[in-house]
Amino acid sequence: MWDYTGLFLLLLHHNPLCFSSYQNGKLGFSGCKGPIMMSRRPINPSRRLADNGAALLEGSIRSKTRPPPYLTIGLIIVGAFLLVGYFYRGTGTFASIKGAISRVEGDFSCNVEVQKVIPFLKKAYGDSMHKVLHVGPDTCSVVAKLLEQEDTQAWGIEPYDVEDEGHFCKKLVHKGIVRVADIKFPLPYRAKSFSLVIVSDALDYLSPKYLNRTLPELARVSSDGLLIFTGYPRHHKAKNTDKSRFGGLAKLRSSTWWIRYFVQTSLEENEVAIKKFEQTASKKSYVPSCQIFHLRSYR
Repeated sequence: MWDYTGLFLLLLHHNPLCFSSYQNGKLGFSGCKGPIMMSRRPINPSRRLADNGAALLEGSIRSKTRPPPYLTIGLIIVGAFLLVGYFYRGTGTFASIKGAISRVEGDFSCNVEVQKVIPFLKKAYGDSMHKVLHVGPDTCSVVAKLLEQEDTQAWGIEPYDVEDEGHFCKKLVHKGIVRVADIKFPLPYRAKSFSLVIVSDALDYLSPKYLNRTLPELARVSSDGLLIFTGYPRHHKAKNTDKSRFGGLAKLRSSTWWIRYFVQTSLEENEVAIKKFEQTASKKSYVPSCQIFHLRSYR
């Protein structure tokens, strides 16, 4: 009688669907499911090598295309800064960026110039910079920059509205640091309430009739000086947005016109402040993009 043990083991090796039993030291066979494969197709060694090479190449490509972790972290940080800038776009820093963009588009603002020369003004005016009032549109950005300076208190007057301004600007209005007021009428301050008054982008929109009211009023509330920033006639491009917001297009005048007007209103130029400012600015190779007038306050 044949010993089927070796045959059964061979069947189980080639077809796992075969069933067997082992009783009383003898191996029994109960049958197979599916076809019995007595031999396997020989594997081509070159195919196995090719498959392994393809897997290695795919893994290498994946490892190279996977972004490094520090790149992901950097993108998250940039996104966080953009979100902060969106919610606090009324602050000094982001307002300066906004102003620079406006300048590129042709809508130049002297408010940007004011923020740029604040270090020069500190040198030229010294202690007179401790209590400053800024008057002009987008005053929140200038006030924010002034408040960053050491030993400087700052307030602002917005001649128009702050509906389109950010949360930070509205917070300054709520605290009373910035006021919305029509500068064609008397200012809500006592005489000599501020050591220095800075005006930018506000007088350009006033006719001589209203200038006769506003300029003496600005000089009245200052004690140590009045600083005026106006645009050059050749630098400004009038826009319909200017007319809709300010009630008319800017009336940009030459330096000769302004000097003659200052004489008519009994306002004198501050020669000492002019000299100090120009000396400090020349060391930094500063070239003004706006006309800057340093005036004495009324005595």
